Amino acid sequence: MTMKLLTTNTSSNASASAFTSSIDSTYKVYVFKFYDINAATDGVKFTFQGSTDGGSNYNTAITSTYFASYHYEGDSDADMGYDGGQDLAQGTGYQPLCNDVGNDADQSEAGVLYIFAPSSTTFAKNFIVKSNQCGAGDYMQEQFAAGYFNTTSAINAVNFKMSSGNFDGTIKMYGVA
Repeated sequence: MTMKLLTTNTSSNASASAFTSSIDSTYKVYVFKFYDINAATDGVKFTFQGSTDGGSNYNTAITSTYFASYHYEGDSDADMGYDGGQDLAQGTGYQPLCNDVGNDADQSEAGVLYIFAPSSTTFAKNFIVKSNQCGAGDYMQEQFAAGYFNTTSAINAVNFKMSSGNFDGTIKMYGVA
């Protein structure tokens, strides 16, 4: 298995980071790695959505599930569990990659998103996410999401944004052969 770097988007106080080219039938799997995602607004979600029209609209139906584990800095609480508030059930909104992103100097997010066979015009497109962050409430959180784009149209663009406000950070897109 070989990963090839296709594009790097480095954002500074950006409202979104879109990948509108190079998502095609060349690769069966596309991997997005995000680094040092810093929110301008405290307590927001870092999200993504796919497009079937080259990025004109980001409103593809998604069905997903989401769970997380966390541990507070002061060792006051820790837990792991399902978070149904981050799921989409045939929703056309943006899927959370990370919930409750902090905007302090020592709070940021990193993770990886895999999208499988986005150019298929026969099947739904599956995705999985794993991310880690220092949250707005001074805790470490690891999040997991999985689901699918419920469309037989090709996903040919992907957009990342905060649920509110802007962000800084780097997102890299790879193709996997």
